[in-house]
This record gives sequence, C-alpha cells and structure tokens, in this order.
Amino acid sequence: MSESHQRDPGGNALDSRRPIAARSSAFARHAAAWLANSGISPNAISLLSIVFALAGAAALSWMPSPWGPLLCAVGIQARLLCNLFDGMVAVEGGKGTPAGALYNEVPDRIADSVFLIALGYAAGHGWLGWLAALLAAATAYIRTLGGALGQAQDFRGPMAKQQRMATMTVACVLAPIELAWSGTRYALLVAAIFVAAGSALTCWTRLRAIAQRLKPA
Repeated sequence: MSESHQRDPGGNALDSRRPIAARSSAFARHAAAWLANSGISPNAISLLSIVFALAGAAALSWMPSPWGPLLCAVGIQARLLCNLFDGMVAVEGGKGTPAGALYNEVPDRIADSVFLIALGYAAGHGWLGWLAALLAAATAYIRTLGGALGQAQDFRGPMAKQQRMATMTVACVLAPIELAWSGTRYALLVAAIFVAAGSALTCWTRLRAIAQRLKPA
C-alpha cells in the first residue's frame, strides 16, 4: 500500500484503508516497526501473502489428513497478518511506493481466489469454490469502483475479506473433528456456501450504497 488516503471531488481526504482494530494494538505497532527497520519492503510483504495462500491451499488438498485443514487455517492467519503489516509498514513506516496500491490489491485478489477455490474442491464441489472466488473478487471490484467515483472505500459486509477468512478458518478447524467423528466434510461445504452467498449479498449492499451516494442531495 502506497497511500492511506485518496481525495473526493471536493478535495477532502478519504481514508482508503480497511478499518482493522488490530492495527492499533501494541503487538501490531511493535511488529510493524520491527519489519520497517528490518529493511523488508511493504510490497514484499504483500507478495508473501500469496506464498502463504498457496501453502494453505496445498495443505487443504491434503484431506483426509486432519493436519491439512489445520495447516490451512494457519496459512489463512499468516496471510491476514501480511495484509495487516504491508499497509502499516508502508504508511506508518513511511515506506510506501508509487506502485504500492497495485501490490496492496492484486496479491489480495490472488490469495482470496487460491484459498476459496481450494475450499470448494476440499468440500467436494469445485465449482462452488470458483463461484465463491468470483464473487469475492466482485466485492473488491465494487469497492474500488466506488473509490474511482470519488467515494470513500466501502468495506461493509456481511462477507468482506475478514468475514470470508474467518468463516474458512472456523471450517478448517472443525473439519478434522467432523472427519474423525463422521467421515463427512459438511463444515467445509457449509463454509463455501456461506462465503459465496454472503459475497453476493455484499456485492448488492455495496452497489446500493454507491448508488445512494450518487443521488443528488
């Protein structure tokens, strides 16, 4: 991430970063400061999120081993930490670059798709994972469309990135228990359905909000 603000048509600053409560925690501040001093660039941190996504997706394909979903859950959290620290190193650490906005968005879309497609296949319905990935990308497209129209970036849910990854993390933690208990994978299937349906609803809520803000006062 290279910039924390954009401008509306009237020239007022608009915060374009996703609101994350953990950003203000002592741990996050100290970790971001350490990363900034280490010399690693925020763009490299953004790219690292793809590595964790690929590793997590590969682990999830390791079903029916119980370790696969658990390792995937770890990969999800590692990816989210990358998403937290790239912006903090760029903004608070003063290491933003002109191309930072690209590194902030593109790896996010790739990581989302990799995780959700893997979720669909692990649940036994590959097409559902592809659908969830497509709808997740659409939520981000609509958000950035609002920004292109001069509006503040709209991160509303009900199935924004944090909710998608939280849903998938819970499913990955429950999957080994379910597998050992009944040999089924309904937790993963339900998660994929929830993410796809919730992402579709998120697209609608964001589009509606954009349209309402475009109405003349």
